[in-house]
Amino acid sequence: MKKLWERLKSGQPFFIAEAGVNHLGSLELGERLIREAAKAGAHAIKFQSYKAKNLTTRDAPRFWDWDGEENSEGTQFDSYSILDSFGEQQHLELKKMCDQYNIEFMSTPFDNEAADYLDRVGINAYKIASCDVTNHPLLRHVASKGKIVMLSTGASTIEEIKEAVDVLKTGTDKIVVMHCNLKYPTPDNEINLNMIKHLQKEFSDCLIGLSDHTMNLMTPSFAYILGANICEKHYTVDKTLGQSADHWLSVDPDDIKKIIESYDLTSKMLGSGKKECTAGEERARLYARRSIVANRKIKKGEILNKHNLSCKRPGTGILPKFLNDIIGKKACRELSEDTILAFEDFE
Repeated sequence: MKKLWERLKSGQPFFIAEAGVNHLGSLELGERLIREAAKAGAHAIKFQSYKAKNLTTRDAPRFWDWDGEENSEGTQFDSYSILDSFGEQQHLELKKMCDQYNIEFMSTPFDNEAADYLDRVGINAYKIASCDVTNHPLLRHVASKGKIVMLSTGASTIEEIKEAVDVLKTGTDKIVVMHCNLKYPTPDNEINLNMIKHLQKEFSDCLIGLSDHTMNLMTPSFAYILGANICEKHYTVDKTLGQSADHWLSVDPDDIKKIIESYDLTSKMLGSGKKECTAGEERARLYARRSIVANRKIKKGEILNKHNLSCKRPGTGILPKFLNDIIGKKACRELSEDTILAFEDFE
């Protein structure tokens, strides 16, 4: 966990492929998700751990629209119960696969039981879904594990987020506050990435990330530029798969590759933030700048003045900023036109 926390704190891009339950209850598909995410360059893959009976009443209305629902008039329970077959043993297998493919295993527990078995499985970082920002009992239980906790903040107020963070601090000081818009998918004009700066001010002792539901592959890099180096996006290996509404709005391995390439380019372009001459500027520094030169032929003993001196390229001689210091000096030798002056040329 310490190694992961240091990685998150480093400020380097950290991309989480949010697989959720897109394994559709199949360990074979789960392995494919893990393998392809790792190959594409994702740093972590995250699942969701729940039982429908612990998550929702049987008549809770859906808060999303998807034409692929098996029961178009059904409830949240109908949707979630199709995909809740995985328990501790299956999550242990997923963790082993992640270790095999060298990608960080993460998951979102939706109840205490899931939080407990994920701890036994060996998870380093929990994710709290936006819907549980006000679920203080679950937050307190997850925090008691002392692990990294990433808190999504979709559809929340600042006060609700502050309360949630205070609860998490009762058990852990390793908290990532994730900006989020809880609309699937989120229109580009509603993502409000400037909120990242606001969260940085409000939660200066936490890391800031983004739980991204836009369909735009550039969003993670834009968030990174603003200071959210940790980002997750819903992920699948096949956007046409059924059962889960997440497939069609998810990124696939090719999309992840593009996101990682965008991160790499962004990192290169952002640079160190220090103003210093780069290796590529050395020639320009020498030859594009100016030096003090003889504007015409100057005789030995002649007084240097603004008429017989000028400032021209290249910049290999005395800098123009010393011109006023040289005016009034006497030439020690004859200088031809365009001679670049040196300090030994005058007294």
